[in-house]
Amino acid sequence: MLRRLIAGASALAAALIGVFVLARPAAAATLTEIIGFGGNPSNLRMYIYVPSTVQSRPAILVAVHYCTGSGPAFYSGTEFASLADRYGFIVVYPSATRSGSCFDVSSPQALTRGGGSDPVGIMSMVTYTEQHYNADANRVYVTGASSGGMMTNVLLGDYPDVFKAGAAFMGVPFGCFATTDGSSWNSQCSGGQRIYTPQQWGDMVRAAYPGYTGARPRMQVWHGTADTTLAYPNFGEEIKQWTNVLGVSQTPVATDTPQPGWTRTRYGNATTQPPVEGISINGVGHSLPLAGQAAMAIAFMGLNGSGPSQPSSPSASSSPPSSPSPSPSGPGGGPGGCTATVSLNQWQGGFVATVRVTAGSAAINAWNVTLALPSGVSVTNAWNVNRSGTSWTNVSYNGHVNAGQYAEWGFQGTGTAGSLTPTCAAS
Repeated sequence: MLRRLIAGASALAAALIGVFVLARPAAAATLTEIIGFGGNPSNLRMYIYVPSTVQSRPAILVAVHYCTGSGPAFYSGTEFASLADRYGFIVVYPSATRSGSCFDVSSPQALTRGGGSDPVGIMSMVTYTEQHYNADANRVYVTGASSGGMMTNVLLGDYPDVFKAGAAFMGVPFGCFATTDGSSWNSQCSGGQRIYTPQQWGDMVRAAYPGYTGARPRMQVWHGTADTTLAYPNFGEEIKQWTNVLGVSQTPVATDTPQPGWTRTRYGNATTQPPVEGISINGVGHSLPLAGQAAMAIAFMGLNGSGPSQPSSPSASSSPPSSPSPSPSGPGGGPGGCTATVSLNQWQGGFVATVRVTAGSAAINAWNVTLALPSGVSVTNAWNVNRSGTSWTNVSYNGHVNAGQYAEWGFQGTGTAGSLTPTCAAS
């Protein structure tokens, strides 16, 4: 069975050579292999690209290659490294070493949080990067093509508390390739014949991490209508799965055409960073990402300076490793009310603010944060919040916050934010 995947992947590799834009980064920064990065049950190799200039707490993008590929091939054949140069994030390139160089997205171990196989090794790479490069554990993202697109789905399902968003090129839903006979190939899935209800797809994701009630990562999926390696119906099944997981309607709230032949649909809201986004490319086969698509992927994630991606699920998130320093709460703060805190990422001429609203000893159903901005500051983009002057209020999906849990929202601005002091009131 694996020979079938390798044969298709070889054709894919040839196609990729023809369509990928060579985007080599500046000579001052190079791709580096890391040895001994932690638990690695399937003997993956780790490559990392750290731009010459990075943010003080850089985000991490895990970029996962296609079958027959490698971390270095995905580095040199895609635009993610040059985009890292531009925006100051770090890229981690896992490299599969098994025959065919495909990632394990089939075994029960791979489809279970902490179960073993490739996801565990990739998580070790993320942890290593956080510990050795001062990377921000609250801004970890993943993307990949073909086998890497499938792994993007798997990582978001296994580790929803780690990854904030993902972009899957030519992938399949989480669990679609599942096998129990030791085979790594699922013909029904590759042929687009595994059709389930949104609830069934969503249950597969939820079963990867039983009992998890925190926020789920946002998802962007890409597929060509003429794909014969991983058939086009998988695109619709991915959308069914992730809209169910994120608790939003399968009916798009916005549809547009970014380029001729492209159809983009957004689910949950019509912002540039919705809970789920799908881009269908008419007449294109198994040869993504094309030039310019990587930039759209990192814009969806918020890695292009439009602000870190925030949880878009109605569920509250579990606490990440680091939290913003508390700011004073307003009259509604404290037990039974809410508190608000701000975390700032500032640079010369601009900033991104992440605001966390935490419920007190009882659940809240709505919140209002009063936050005045200094003179000369202009807001250019905001997400997961409604704003009117100094009043910032919840949107439809993040007003309810369970006791002791939190919702996050944010905005980007120009000028100098300095220190911001929010106050919070709840009902």
